[in-house]
Amino acid sequence: MARDDNRRGRDRDEAPEFADRLVAINRVSKTVKGGKRFGFAALVVVGDQKGRVGFGKGKAKEVPEAIRKATEQAKRQMIRVPLREGRTLHHDMEGRHGAGRVVMRTAPTGTGIIAGGPMRAVFEMLGIQDVVAKSIGSQNPYNMIRATLNGLTKESSPRMVAQRRGKKVADILPKRDEAPAESSQIAEEA
Repeated sequence: MARDDNRRGRDRDEAPEFADRLVAINRVSKTVKGGKRFGFAALVVVGDQKGRVGFGKGKAKEVPEAIRKATEQAKRQMIRVPLREGRTLHHDMEGRHGAGRVVMRTAPTGTGIIAGGPMRAVFEMLGIQDVVAKSIGSQNPYNMIRATLNGLTKESSPRMVAQRRGKKVADILPKRDEAPAESSQIAEEA
């Protein structure tokens, strides 16, 4: 028994530590025979700040219990997102959920996270440092987070594209040395 307990403790220590961000708390009510019963709904985003992120929602009579439930659910349904240089997205993308629509664009170093509310929480928990994002449509935090995660699941790295096409990463990425030379030749011919 003692040996099993040690293993469990060690497994818990080896698990990556997740950061969490509380996005929204709603007070919800249920009307019953004697009046209204109040509860709380929490929306939480969890991530390891190295390319994994998830969100969860929980409802309970007390706020801390709702947050705990939401955090547990978020940890269970995390997705992995490939990041370029560990700081930004590989390409621009759009995500949708219901009436919520978000546009996310890759950004140069030093830009920071230019995004509103719930989207900012997702990017911070994901570990993105430079991104420009815009929410169009629904301002509901649930829909905004779902739309953001929908867009992030569409992202593909050069390695994934190369593997899908059966090529090498070098064949897919544009050659940096040739690009300026081609444009100068075109200018000389014109």
